[in-house]
This record gives sequence, structure tokens and C-alpha cells, in this order.
Amino acid sequence: MFDRAAFANVFKPVEEAESLPPWCYTSQDFYDLEVKNLFMRVWNFFGHVDQVANPGDYITIDFVGIPLIIVRGEDGEIRAFANSCRHRGTPVADGSGNCRAFVCPYHGWVFRLDGALHSCPGMEKTTGFDKEANSLIPLRLETFGCFMFINFDNDAESLIDYLGDFPEIMGSYNLDNLRLVRKLEHDVPCNWKVHIENAMEEYHLPMVHQATLNPKDMEHSAAPTSENWLDIREHHDNHTRSLLMEDLEHELPHIPTLEGRAAGGTNYVSLNPSTMLGMTLDSVWYLELQPQGPHRTKVIHGALFPTETVARDDFEEKVQYYYKRWDTTLGEDNDISALQQRGLSSPFARSGRLSHLEPLVPELAQWWLNRILPEG
Repeated sequence: MFDRAAFANVFKPVEEAESLPPWCYTSQDFYDLEVKNLFMRVWNFFGHVDQVANPGDYITIDFVGIPLIIVRGEDGEIRAFANSCRHRGTPVADGSGNCRAFVCPYHGWVFRLDGALHSCPGMEKTTGFDKEANSLIPLRLETFGCFMFINFDNDAESLIDYLGDFPEIMGSYNLDNLRLVRKLEHDVPCNWKVHIENAMEEYHLPMVHQATLNPKDMEHSAAPTSENWLDIREHHDNHTRSLLMEDLEHELPHIPTLEGRAAGGTNYVSLNPSTMLGMTLDSVWYLELQPQGPHRTKVIHGALFPTETVARDDFEEKVQYYYKRWDTTLGEDNDISALQQRGLSSPFARSGRLSHLEPLVPELAQWWLNRILPEG
């Protein structure tokens, strides 16, 4: 299963390539190796900073089996911690909210927002107990623009190095100025790779989105891989595809700072390993994929607009048309991903040949495999 020779056809040019073997989407052993060699070592996307907008705001996440907390401290700093009490491991927070401290529900240990252990009743007679050495375990969190990323490897490169030339090419979206206006979560019965592959190819549009996206009017080309991100470039003449065709009269203002590739139309970007950004002329939206094992994925959709757009009197009215488009098409993508997972789970499933219309599917697979498979 982990012999590189088994994946030789994945590394061929798209006209000759095959998809990953089906067991890459169904095997617990392969998933465990993904967690160990991929998700534990790269920068993982965790959405918009507005999720923790104020001091004391926190969210909790179970990511590839790791309970974690993201919290904004009293000093305004955003931090991440392992959500595990230093006493006997119980999570110290659940869900999301605002608090002044985290209190373990098991034995009442209290941790400050900066992770420091504040009090631990009943530990007075414990020999040599050091409160400072029993703070919540910090995780490495960095931000780029409005987005948060966590890396579980303290020796990994910085986030800005990991992103490569993405900040230069896509920086004119003025990400610091984008506000999170809605976040929805979907539990989809598919492998995370199924969903991101679907997001990064357009071969499926005439079938899956035939009633919604009017794909015959689209021109697109795949951009070359840029280390840890890749891009589908789309040009739509006078519209952005943020809206369904019949709703274009409700289009909100374009982002005035756009230039270069960003100003030419919609950019569908994969921030590897498992995030898709829809970067349009008037807004940005994301699909944050949180693997829940080999057969399930939490799909999180976030919608972002410039601060000035959100402040418009007609924003709440017009943004509903954007939500309609996103909810409709994402529902179609979730359904087809679940259906594909059913087929991949068959004992008769095999690797398949690829179309020239899905060039980023093997690019994604190659990037994953180069990090997942053992060396040698």
C-alpha cells in the first residue's frame, strides 16, 4: 500500500495519468499515515479571525483526532492550545463562546486565556508540583491577512514561507479588510480528498451543476502548481460567478484594490492540503475541509466581503442572493462527493484515467503523496 511503485501512474502527465487507487479514500491505515505525515507537519487552515473577534472569544475544534482551542487573549493576541487539561486530559472547553478563563469540568483546574495555569485546588500537598510547568500546551498559530493557520510541527517553516508567492499574486484582495459574514458547517460522508478534488476540477460542471452554473459560457485554464498552492483561473467577461445568472442584477460592488490576475476574473485556489478559496471580483469564500476519518469530512463554508460592502444599507438584502448560489452549488457538490465515496468503497473500484479537463487532480495527488509516503 505504501510502496511508491504503486502510484507510478499518478505521476504521469494528465493525458496519461490515473487517479489515486480507491483505497486511498477508504483505508484507515492510509488515513492514519495522512494524519502522521501530512496534517501533523503542514500549515492547516482554520478560517477567519472574526471567529474570535473580541478578547475572550474562543472556538474549539476536533481536527484529525486532536481537540484544540483557538482563543483571543486579553492582550488581543490569537493563540491556539491543545484542548486537554494538564491534570488528567479532560477538554477544558467545548463549542464556542466568550470567557474570562477555561475551567476544567472534571477537577476544577483554571487556565487563563494565555494558557497559564491559574489555580488547581487540591494540589497543595503534591510534592514538587510546578504550576508554570502545567500550562495548556501551546500550538503554533500564525495568520495571513484575515486567515488563521495552525502547524503541529514546531520545526516546520514559517507560514509566509509555506505560502510562497500566494501573498504576492493574490494580495490585492486586501484580505485584512474582509469580514466574515456567514459560516456554515456540513457533515459529508466522503473522504476529504474526494471533496477537494471536486472543487479543483471543472469537468463535472455540465453534469453536476447543469441547472445552476450555465457552464457552456465559461473559459478556464489550470495554472501551474506554485509549491503549496494551485489555481484554476477563470475569466467571465462582465460577471464574477458569485451569483447565479438570473441574479446578476443584485451584484455587490467589486473590490477596488484588485490588480493583475485577481482583477481578471474568478480564481479558484487550493491552499494545500485541504482548503479551497473562491476569490471573486466582489467577495471571497472558502471551503475548509476538516477530515473526520477516511469516510467523513466536515465541510465549512465561509463567506467574506469587504468592510465597506458589509456597511451598505442594501447588503443584507443583496447578500441573500449570494447565499442562494453558494448553498445550491455546495449542496450539489456535497451530494456528488457522497455518491462518489459510495462507489469508491466497492471492492471492484479501480483507479481511473483522467481527462485533460481535470489537470489539477493529479497535481493534488502528487503533492499529497510526496508528503504522505515514507522516504525511500
